Order: sequence, then C-alpha cells, then structure tokens
Amino acid sequence: MPSEHDPERRQFYRIEDRVGLECRQLQGEPTGPPETLFEGGETLPLAEELRRHDAEIRHQLGLLSESDRVLSQLARALNEKLDTVARIMTFQQNPLQDSEWVHVTLSEGGLSFITADSTPELDSLMAVRLTLMPELSQVAAYARVVSVDATDNGNRLHLQFHNMEDAERQQIARHVLRLQARERQQARQRREQRGDTP
Repeated sequence: MPSEHDPERRQFYRIEDRVGLECRQLQGEPTGPPETLFEGGETLPLAEELRRHDAEIRHQLGLLSESDRVLSQLARALNEKLDTVARIMTFQQNPLQDSEWVHVTLSEGGLSFITADSTPELDSLMAVRLTLMPELSQVAAYARVVSVDATDNGNRLHLQFHNMEDAERQQIARHVLRLQARERQQARQRREQRGDTP
C-alpha cells in the first residue's frame, strides 16, 4: 500500500533479518523513554550510567593509544569483553519466547514485519524493543504505523521510528553494516567454493 512515507523509508538501506521483537500499543502520546514500557525498564537509570562510563572509557582509550598502543588494545578488548558479558546477563534474565523472534525488514528509518495479532490503527504509535543478533544488543524506540498490507500469513505492519534517539539509530546502523559485511563475505566464500571469479 503506497503512502506518503514511502520516499522517507527508501532513503535508508534495508536488510532482511531475524530479531527479537516486543511491541506495545500506546494510547496517546508517549510520556517517557520507551525502555520503561518493557520488562527490565526499571534499570534504565543504571543503563544510562553505564553509557556514560562507556563513553568516558572510550575517550580515555583514544588518549592512551597515543602513548601505548599495546596497552590501549588490551584495555579496549577488556572493555568489549565486559560489554558482552553484560549483554549476555541481561538477556538471560529476560529471555524471549520463540514467538518473539520474527523476520523483519529493518533500516535506520523503521521496520516491517508480519503479525497475526490485532492490527493497530494507521498513524497510531507503538513502542518496540528489538534484540539484535548475534550481539544481543537491545534497541527500544517509539514507532508510528504508516501502512498495513494484508498477506496470506497475516498483516504486514510498516513502522517508522518516531523521535528516535541518535544513539539507538547509530546502533541499528552499525548492525546493518555488520550484517551487510557478513553477507558479502558469505557470498564471496560461496563464489570461491564454486571456483567463480568476482
């Protein structure tokens, strides 16, 4: 179903992916961060504090790399290891059900997916939380329903992110780039196995 939002959706590169997807339909305008609408949202202040510490660590690592490259690389690896452990612990505390892992079309601008649940009204707002694999990183955002298409398996919802924080948008952008790189590498390996030339 064409809509006035189509040109805006097309300006972002879209990928096909399987993500953990949690949705909450809203009544009226949102009044707080989207994270607070999902299980574990009560730890939002701690998450914000962790982000501040992470930003400071990354800044100091940049300064350290100018004087001691080896030590900087070690500290960076330790920081990434702690970050990975934290994501694993968060996921284990709130594991998603099988039904919450869905195939989506994802971009920095929004996402679309097929659902058999009750369909929200056009132009209504939803809160969504994505769990991205394999990093197990989570992105919570508000999204507006811009179109609904009927399919044989249910309705395909097209959501456009609404007033999304730049940090969350960049997180999705990095995920898209990583997935693109993996797909290119896999395609190259398949060509090499067949003996094809690029």
